[in-house]
Amino acid sequence: MDSEDETMMMMEDSNDDEEFYGRGDDDSDLDNVIMDYDGFMDHDSDDSDGLSSPRQHHYHHRSQNYTILNEDDIRQCQEENITKISTVLSISRVDAGILLRHYNWSVSKVNDEWFADEEKVRKTVGLLENHVPLPDAKELTCGICFDTYPRNRMSAAACGHPFCFVCWQGYISTAINDGPGCLMLRCPDPSCGAAIGQDMVNKLTNNDDRGKYNRYFLRSFVEDNRKTKWCPAPGCDYAVDFIVGGGSYDITCQCSHSFCWNCVEEAHRPVDCGTVSKWIMKNSAESENMNWILANSKPCPKCKRPIEKNQGCMHITCTPPCKFEFCWLCLGAWSEHGERTGGFYACNRYEAAKQEGAYDDTEKRREMAKNSLERYTHYYERWATNQSSRQRALENLHQMQTIHLEKLSDKQCQPESQLKFIIEAWLQIVECRRVLKWTYAYGYYLPEHEHTKKQFFEYLQGDAESGLERLHQCAEKEFQTYLNSEGPSKDFNEFRTKLAGLTSVTKNYFENLVRALENGLADVDSHAACGRAGSSKNLGGGSTKGRSSRAKGTTSRSSSSRAIDDSSHWSCEHCTFANVRSANICAMCQQHR
Repeated sequence: MDSEDETMMMMEDSNDDEEFYGRGDDDSDLDNVIMDYDGFMDHDSDDSDGLSSPRQHHYHHRSQNYTILNEDDIRQCQEENITKISTVLSISRVDAGILLRHYNWSVSKVNDEWFADEEKVRKTVGLLENHVPLPDAKELTCGICFDTYPRNRMSAAACGHPFCFVCWQGYISTAINDGPGCLMLRCPDPSCGAAIGQDMVNKLTNNDDRGKYNRYFLRSFVEDNRKTKWCPAPGCDYAVDFIVGGGSYDITCQCSHSFCWNCVEEAHRPVDCGTVSKWIMKNSAESENMNWILANSKPCPKCKRPIEKNQGCMHITCTPPCKFEFCWLCLGAWSEHGERTGGFYACNRYEAAKQEGAYDDTEKRREMAKNSLERYTHYYERWATNQSSRQRALENLHQMQTIHLEKLSDKQCQPESQLKFIIEAWLQIVECRRVLKWTYAYGYYLPEHEHTKKQFFEYLQGDAESGLERLHQCAEKEFQTYLNSEGPSKDFNEFRTKLAGLTSVTKNYFENLVRALENGLADVDSHAACGRAGSSKNLGGGSTKGRSSRAKGTTSRSSSSRAIDDSSHWSCEHCTFANVRSANICAMCQQHR
């Protein structure tokens, strides 16, 4: 089977799939297809470490494998975990907080280590079993400044080493201003390792330092826990509690920012994190500048500075202080040029040297750099265009939700609940623009020699892109007709049917694309293997008739899998919409039968 046959067979088979790219969710409701900006639901985590789910601000996601936490939720989780440890181990809440902080807020880890060797844990963390009181004297000497103070102006940790309030404040304040390490603060005495708890910090510091400490304490719950992360959006204070192994790594925060749990870059399905990292690095690397310089400039023969020639004859003069004059073609001194070397627009020396192969390596290198740059530019421009289109679509979605929907409801005399299909269309556009954007990064790193995979990829990408453009056109341009009409439009229900249908069709195109790319275009390999197996059987004595019969059977199966059971309908070849048999034009894409 040749590569074109393989590609065409895969193109046919790719349209047979109905599974959604949310990994197992086959719900046709668009609220489960992409990010739901309005829905919230309770989601109880089964985390054995006691990371319990709060009762508010739970973000509804298609695979429901994460929970969004605000600061109150985090504080509540901390208090619950501290209560558990304090109750089970019969220790104070302050000591429980120190233990949890040391073991990265893992309740199970604290319990395991404590019951395995309590003495070792106490020594490691700095928790003394018996608190040592301050000496019973009217005056005590501070261990830092060595001044004598009344007993009521001295304080000590569980170890009993006395220090004056002023020295305590300076010691703790310095540690707090140095960063989160203040959470593991120990007694100032060099020979002592007693832990300093939150109660002492609250008692001995001013409001600013106390606020910083409490902030570090709150953030430690997220930053020290492998299953929680802060949303990376600038200015966002939400955290994410992620259920490992629960499905997609894509997270949509309550602030509407979508990101990948694994690499914390923006959401990038169906492209893997490694490809995204390479692509982002390439976009920001100096290597592309060097490629451009190599492809579009030549070095001055004297000072070696790169020079771009954008107009004029072949006579080049380098910039001061070099001022060397040379021929652009052969890079020889201009003083040796003139009419005898071909004049100002040609160079006999260059042509002769080129024929002898003198410039082969240089020209090849420059040509390769130029081709590489053109290829990169092709993919980058389309990546960036879809990024900007997605941003505009997000703005349009916001306008639709806040302004246009109410206006359309008045114009068309329809309740807003009946106009949900428009919001669903825009949500689909936003998600599809994101997916399409990253397919160009995927395409850039697809090996050039894998022609069949490249053909299959471009076919799936082209189908998805054309479907998205039809949907975007309908939601953006055709919608304006009904928004600006004087009164209810007779054909508004037809518009509803068309837009909802295009939304569904576009979803199908993109689920095929995402599934194929996440599988590494494995269908190409499987079809190629089938083709090789078929060829081996034919060489083993199969007749032409047998081969024809098998090929016919394959086509029949492919056709039957795509056939519509209801004989009163026909399937559009362009968008797969099921039209009534009497119609000659597709009601969805307006293409003739």
